[in-house]
Amino acid sequence: MDAAEFFGKEKVSKVLLKLAPPVMLAQLIQALYNIVDSLFVGRYSETGLTALSIVYPLQLLMIALAVGTGVGINTVMAAKLGLGNKKEAEEYAGVGTPLAVVLWALFALICWLIMPAYAKMSTDSEAVIKDVITYGRIVCVFSFGLFLESIWTKVLQAEGDMKTPTVAQIAGAITNIILDPLLIFGMFGLPEFGIAGAAIATAAGQVVAALVVWKKGFRKSPAKRVYPHHVAKIFCLGLPNILMQSAYTFYILGLNLILATFSDQAVTALGLYYKWQSFFFIPLSAMQTCIVPVVSFNFAAGNIERCKRTLRTAIGFGLMLMALGTLCFVLIPEQMLRVFTSDALVVEIGKVGFRFVGVSFLPMVTSLIFPVFFQAVGYGLKSALLTVVRTVVLFVPLGYLFSRFGLNWFWMTYPVTEVITSTVGAIFYRQFLARNREAVYNGEGGL
Repeated sequence: MDAAEFFGKEKVSKVLLKLAPPVMLAQLIQALYNIVDSLFVGRYSETGLTALSIVYPLQLLMIALAVGTGVGINTVMAAKLGLGNKKEAEEYAGVGTPLAVVLWALFALICWLIMPAYAKMSTDSEAVIKDVITYGRIVCVFSFGLFLESIWTKVLQAEGDMKTPTVAQIAGAITNIILDPLLIFGMFGLPEFGIAGAAIATAAGQVVAALVVWKKGFRKSPAKRVYPHHVAKIFCLGLPNILMQSAYTFYILGLNLILATFSDQAVTALGLYYKWQSFFFIPLSAMQTCIVPVVSFNFAAGNIERCKRTLRTAIGFGLMLMALGTLCFVLIPEQMLRVFTSDALVVEIGKVGFRFVGVSFLPMVTSLIFPVFFQAVGYGLKSALLTVVRTVVLFVPLGYLFSRFGLNWFWMTYPVTEVITSTVGAIFYRQFLARNREAVYNGEGGL
C-alpha cells in the first residue's frame, strides 16, 4: 500500500495502531534506559541522582532542537508527498544533515561554556555542582549522535518507515543499558568513571542509534541556492515543536529553582517524577508522533474530516492508556520512588507529589495533543500559544504561587495547569473547525 492509500484512505484507527507500536516500543526502550540510568547513578551516589535532575532541563533543550527540527522536516515532507512532489520532499531531507551538524556545534559550545554557572545557579552543594558539570558537559558536547539520529529518523517516518527508527532506538538503548553499570562501577576491569560513565554510556547509545538510521535516512545535499527557503520552511513548521519542547526546559528549570528553596531532596523528587513520566507517557508520545504525518497528509489533500477523525482517535487511545499511569501514581507512589532511592525525605516528598501529578494525566492528553495537531495543519501560532500558556503563563507562576502555601500545595500546579491548557486548546480547536467548515464540504485545504 502506497502513502496515499495508507494515510488518505485506510481506517484511521488501523493507521495509528500500525504506526504506534513501533514508536511505542522504541520509546519504551528509551524510557527503560532513562530509568536504568537513574537507577545505577542512584546506587552510586545521592548527589549524582540530584545532578541528573538538574541537568535534565538542558537535555530537554537538546532534544527540543534536534527532534523539533526533525519534526519540521517530517511535516513538510509529508505534505509534499501528499501532493505527489517526491523530488522536493527529497530536497528537504537533504538539507537535514548539514542543519543537524550546525545545531549540534552551536549547542555543544554554549553548554560547555555555561555549565559551571548553570550548576551553581541550581544548588549550593559543591559535590552536586561537580557532578552537574561532569555529567552535563559530556552529554551535551558529545550529543552529535542525537542530532543526526533525530533528523534521519524523521525523514524515514515521513516516508512511512517506522521499523528502522525503532531498531535504531532499541540498539541505542541496549548500548546505554549495557555500558551504564560497566562504566559507572568499573566492572570487568574497566575504569570506575562514576557519573561520567553514565554520561559516556548515554552519548554512545545515541551514536549507535544514528549509525543504524544513517544508511536509509541520509539524503544527498541539494543545491545551495535552495537552503535559505528550505531551512526557513523547516523552522516555520518545526518551531512550534521546538518551542514546546524548549519551554519544558525552562519550566522544569523554574520548578527546580522553586523546589530548591525547600531542599535538594525536593528537586530530586521532581526529577524522579520525570524519569517515571517518560515511561508512562509512551502512549501519549506515540500518538503525538503518529498523527503528524497523517494529519499533514490529509490537510494538504483537503480532507479536513479525516484530520478531525485522526485527532479524536488519538485522544481516545491516549485517555485509555494514560489511565494506567494515573492508577500507578496514585496507588503505589512509594514503591515507585524506592526503585531509585532510599532517602526517606525524598520518598516522603515524592509520595505527595506523585499523587497530585497522577491526577493530571488525563487532562494532559488533550493539553499535549492539541499543539501537535495545530502544528501538523500549519497553525503554528495556535500551537505555540498553547505551549506558551502551559509552560510560561501557568506552570512556573502557579508553581511559585502554590509553593507560598507550602511544599505539598506546590504539586497542585500540575492538575490546574493541564485543565486550563486543555480548555484553551478546545477553544482553539472550535475556531479551527469554524474556519475550515467550508473546506469540509468543498474538499479544500493545503499546507
